Amino acid sequence: MITFRRFIILSIFGGFSWGGWQVYTYFFDVSTPILVINGVKEGGYYSGDVQCFVTNDKSGELSIWFDEKPLATKFKLNAHQKEHSFVIPTKTLSNGFHHFKAEFSDNTFHRNKAVIEHDLHVDNILLQAVLVKSGTPQKVFQGRTLHIQFQVNKKIKEAKVHALANIFDCFPESKNSSVYECFVPIACEEQPSEYLFSIDLADHVGNTLHLDNKFQVVFYPFKHQTVHVTKEKIEEEKEFGRDNKEFEQEILNIVKNSLGEKLWRGAFCTPIDVERVTCEFGTIRTTQHKGRYAHKALDIINAPKSVVWAPQDGIVVLKDRFASSGNTVVIDHGCGIISMFFHLDDFADIEIGQKLAQGNPIGNIGKTGYVTGYHLHWEMRVNNIPVDPMQWTKTMF
Repeated sequence: MITFRRFIILSIFGGFSWGGWQVYTYFFDVSTPILVINGVKEGGYYSGDVQCFVTNDKSGELSIWFDEKPLATKFKLNAHQKEHSFVIPTKTLSNGFHHFKAEFSDNTFHRNKAVIEHDLHVDNILLQAVLVKSGTPQKVFQGRTLHIQFQVNKKIKEAKVHALANIFDCFPESKNSSVYECFVPIACEEQPSEYLFSIDLADHVGNTLHLDNKFQVVFYPFKHQTVHVTKEKIEEEKEFGRDNKEFEQEILNIVKNSLGEKLWRGAFCTPIDVERVTCEFGTIRTTQHKGRYAHKALDIINAPKSVVWAPQDGIVVLKDRFASSGNTVVIDHGCGIISMFFHLDDFADIEIGQKLAQGNPIGNIGKTGYVTGYHLHWEMRVNNIPVDPMQWTKTMF
C-alpha cells in the first residue's frame, strides 16, 4: 500500500513510472545488499588458483583485500547478471594464515554496504611424510600394541592406518606436533606371522600420500590358571550388580563415543603400588561359571582397601556396579583407548564426565564381583580390543 508521503514523492519524481521508481530507490533505499561469495569459507584451506563466484542482488562495486592488501578495487557488478567470477592466485601469497575481506557497495545515494570476512589458510606445500621406524619390521607379541609413528612436513587433515583387516585413526603425538602416531591392538588370538600395514594421508587441500611397511606378530607363551568362585558368591553378586551383557554394551558405546583427541602425554603408570601380580595378562583361565577363556587383564594386589588411582589423564565415563566385575570404573583417554578397573571396595569422590589427572584417586582395592579375594583387575582396551596394560608403562613404548 502506497502512503500519502510516498505518493507525493513519486509524483515529484515522475509519477508511478519506472523511471520515477528508480529515482525513488536511488535516494531512499537503505537496505543492506545481499552478497554471496562461493569458493572461500571461514577456516578453509586453499592452493593454486582458487575460482570464486559472486552473486548479488544490486548493481555496485566490489573490492577485495587479503591481509589488508587490495586484490580487486571497485570492480563493477551488475545485478542483472546471474554470476560474476574472479580468481585468487594463492601462489602469490605466503603459505599459512591469511585474512580475506570483500566489500560490496551498491549504486544508491547511501552506498549501502555488505561485508564478508574470513580467516583462511594457504597451503601450496607438497605433502611429504616418513616413518619414524622403518626398515626392519617391528616385532610385537600377541596381546600387545603396535605403536606406529610417522613425521609430516605440515599439518594434515587426516591419516589412517590399514592393518589386520581394520582401519585405525592417527593423531598428533602432542598438540601442534609434526609427529603423528597410531596404536594398533594385537589380539591374543592373532596368528604369529609377518603382516603388512599401510598409511593413507590427506592434507587440507586434497593432496594424498601412501606409506607401506611390515610388522611381525610374535608368539607369546600365555600361562594357565584355575580359579574357583563359589556359587554362593556368584548368586550374591547378581543381587547387587547389573548383568555383564549390559557392561559390554556400555563399553561398546564408550569406545564408539571416545573423544577423538589424545588426552594424555607420556607413559602410563600402574594404578596401585604393585606388591604382586596374581594373574598375568592373557592367562588361560578355567572357572566353573565361565569355563576356559583368556583373562585379558592384569590381576594385581596390595593391601586390602588401599587406594587405586588413574594411570593417566582421562575422563570418567563409567562408574557402576556389575555382577561379574563388581564396583567398576572406566576412564576414556581419548582416541578409543580406555582403562578399566574392577572389584573396587568403594569409589572415590568422582563423577561421570569428570576429568582426571594421572594419580587422581578412583577408589580402593576390594573384592566385589566374581572374586576369591582382594585384588584389582586392571584392563586396557584399544578400539575395544584388550591389550597388555604393562606395555603402556614403558617409557620406550
